[in-house]
Amino acid sequence: MCMSRFSSPLPGFAFTTDPLERADTLRDDADALARLWPTAHVLVMDPDGRALAGDDGQPLALRGAQLGGGPGTAIFLGLRGERGWFSVESAAVDVTAPQRVDLRESATTWSAADASAFCYARGMSYWHSRTRFCGVCGGGITFSRGGFVGRCGQCGIEHYPRVDPAVIVAVENNGRLLLGRQANWAPRRYSVLAGFVEPGESLEQTVAREVFEESRVRVRECRYLGTQPWPFPGALMLGFAATAEDDVPTVNGELEDARWFTVDEVGAALARDVDDDGLGIRLSPPISISRSLIEHWYRQQVG
Repeated sequence: MCMSRFSSPLPGFAFTTDPLERADTLRDDADALARLWPTAHVLVMDPDGRALAGDDGQPLALRGAQLGGGPGTAIFLGLRGERGWFSVESAAVDVTAPQRVDLRESATTWSAADASAFCYARGMSYWHSRTRFCGVCGGGITFSRGGFVGRCGQCGIEHYPRVDPAVIVAVENNGRLLLGRQANWAPRRYSVLAGFVEPGESLEQTVAREVFEESRVRVRECRYLGTQPWPFPGALMLGFAATAEDDVPTVNGELEDARWFTVDEVGAALARDVDDDGLGIRLSPPISISRSLIEHWYRQQVG
């Protein structure tokens, strides 16, 4: 699989390691899915997008045979080796669990492969929960192809899983990094700037527009570095590095603050993950591509 050999200049963030083989050709094969079901690994998701877990916080080791029947309304996630992976809604099965684990928590405690599968399942579960009725005529939706096609029973329109592309960009000027913060973030938390792609817009145009809208800083050029699925609730984060004019950051309400930070200030902020002095800024969590963009910029400056 080419995706398992893919390398990125931004290693370290969650939800991209050891992905499942999606096995698209099996989604239409009801007999094949039924054969996979008894030994399949099944993730159980609650309505809030959390996974049912054991006392140790690890995913419940459920097999299809324990749940009985066949796949039914379960979503077919794909294969790992010869074993099928599915996800089901907690309301559809008779299962109790000691814990319900959030995806951000699982990214630091589960294996990278299981966290990637959880990310995938959460994104699909969110799409299902928001696709109960047809957006064209209001008719009820039923799902087929292993959960990947929603078909309106009234007008026949088909609906497909969607993600919302967003750019996230490390903007630099003369050895300084542009970071901003939103008012509802944890105290002292700063991150690189981000925003959603609009219709009729290229990714490069989005980078320039979003950075200017949020900070009034003008981007001169940018380059793509890597991608992270971010299902909170359904984004795909497209990471860029950019150089900008020597503008003074000015916020207009979307951000509470935006500033240029020196290499030393960013280095000190990275060190606060280990020893927080309680004084300077804190950065995005290590599971995020935003943190990887910051670390990538820092390595380039000091290396």
